[in-house]
Amino acid sequence: MIEIIIGIIVLILVIVLLVFLSYYNKIIRLENRIDNSWAQIDVQLKRRADLIPNLMETVKGYMKHEKEVLENVTKARSALMGAKSPQENIDADNMLTGALKSLFAVSENYPDLKANQNFLNLQDELTHTEDKIAYSRQHYNDTVLSFNNTIETFPGIIFAERMGKKEREMLQIPEADRELPKVSF
Repeated sequence: MIEIIIGIIVLILVIVLLVFLSYYNKIIRLENRIDNSWAQIDVQLKRRADLIPNLMETVKGYMKHEKEVLENVTKARSALMGAKSPQENIDADNMLTGALKSLFAVSENYPDLKANQNFLNLQDELTHTEDKIAYSRQHYNDTVLSFNNTIETFPGIIFAERMGKKEREMLQIPEADRELPKVSF
């Protein structure tokens, strides 16, 4: 009889150990996916930052009177290149996105610039890079959602607490970018 009780206790301990190992590995894999997703965003942000000097050289000759716009793009790029944390990266990226929007809006006043093939190619590259950044952000948020769901539901919450794992924050759109653009005819 005692052998059966010991056997049941051992079986329960083995099951608990297997569940723990399963959740431990799942949580680690999800954390690694989050880190990889962030690295993909970082690669795209770097790619965009690397395109900026070429864009600036192309634009400089045409936009001699738009010094402030050009300086804002340069400052935003420097902030992005100097960012040390994900939050600094996000803030600098938002600043650069706004500066590029201003640059492209002002470029509408320069027909020769709009017709310049180099400018058009750079603008197209930046547009494709923006699409890749958006996709990478979406993937990051999806991965964070999976991680958060795993560590906030039962039995994952038990293992996450023991492992010291906390909920991760998703990337958010700044409040200013949520406003609908005004369209008038």
